[in-house]
This record gives sequence, C-alpha cells and structure tokens, in this order.
Amino acid sequence: MREPKWRESGEDPDYRFSLANERTFLAWIRTALAILAGAVLLEEFSTKIGPHWVTVVLAVVLGALSAVLAVVAYVRWRANEIAMRERRRLPLTVAVPLIAAVVLAVAAVLTVLIAIYGR
Repeated sequence: MREPKWRESGEDPDYRFSLANERTFLAWIRTALAILAGAVLLEEFSTKIGPHWVTVVLAVVLGALSAVLAVVAYVRWRANEIAMRERRRLPLTVAVPLIAAVVLAVAAVLTVLIAIYGR
C-alpha cells in the first residue's frame, strides 16, 4: 500500500498516541456497526409499533447515520494523525452532537409509537 502524502509532513508522533488514535477510530466504527444493527433490528422486528412506514424511515435514518459515522471515523482519525505530526491541537468533531441528536430524535419517536401502538 502506498503511503499517503500527509505522512511525509511533520514528524512521527509517539507510537502510543498513534495507537490510541487507532483505538478511538475502532470505537467509532463499533458505534457505527451498533447503530446499523439497531436499524436492521428495528426494521425487521417492529411489527407491533406504529405504522410500518414510520419504523422504516427511522431504520433508514439510523442506517444513514451509521454510514456517516464510518466516514467521520476515518476523517477524524486522519485529522488527528496530521495534527499530532504537526504538533497542533486536535480538531473538534461534529460527530458527538450528531449522534446524540439523531439517537435522541429516533428514541423520542419510538417512545411515542410504543406508547400509542404498543401492546
């Protein structure tokens, strides 16, 4: 595999920081996979709550969030690596409030559906 251009700039960070950054990347990927599993579970087994189209929309939203998080995980990992190489502050991320907002919205809608249609 060809080494990316950005790895030629700055100096190599302490390997412990690079490994910690990699573990963080993997945690984001696990989160994306868990959200995707929730989307599949919701669509597959939500026969008793609300109109089916609403649960399908919620599942699609969760699936899209999962895909976005997978991309954000890589972008964030790369940005952190570059910042460490150039001895800059680590960049902020929009992923945390994004996850919180989407999961809050889906949870709120599901709670209402369960309260209305649940048996």
